[in-house]
Amino acid sequence: MIISESIKETRDQVKEWKKQGLSVGLVPTMGYLHDGHKSLIERARKENDKVCVSVFVNPMQFGPNEDFDTYPRDFDRDSKICEDGGVDLIFHPEVETMYGENFSSYVDMHTLPDNLCGASRPAFFRGVQTVVSKLFHIIPADKAYFGQKDAQQLAIIRRIWYLILILI
Repeated sequence: MIISESIKETRDQVKEWKKQGLSVGLVPTMGYLHDGHKSLIERARKENDKVCVSVFVNPMQFGPNEDFDTYPRDFDRDSKICEDGGVDLIFHPEVETMYGENFSSYVDMHTLPDNLCGASRPAFFRGVQTVVSKLFHIIPADKAYFGQKDAQQLAIIRRIWYLILILI
């Protein structure tokens, strides 16, 4: 299993697999994996030749009164779960790798995120939209696997996936 903190290394590996005609599945996570993540990894493993899991706690999903620093993290445990699940690559970037010093480009869809949870947590969905869009460009997977516990988030991610597929 490859563990990569580098966008370039991750892109290059996925490109190589694609050149070989292999299908790639992506399971984006914020880490601290649980049984729901395991089931997504298992499905990705069954449906693809190669499986990538991103483990990235996205600071953009946290508002001013939500504590990014206390979000649970256990990368050793996550790595073991991924290895046991047959994951081929974990993309585990640092915040600086994903956003850089002068980051200023966001994905900010309107309408879908403006209601329900989005009305009280606008930073959350802007962060989700931005990071998922970045992950889809770093790892151009054939399929992506998300939990379905948050219907609003899932609808937003489906819209982003659709837009990116049109652009590719």
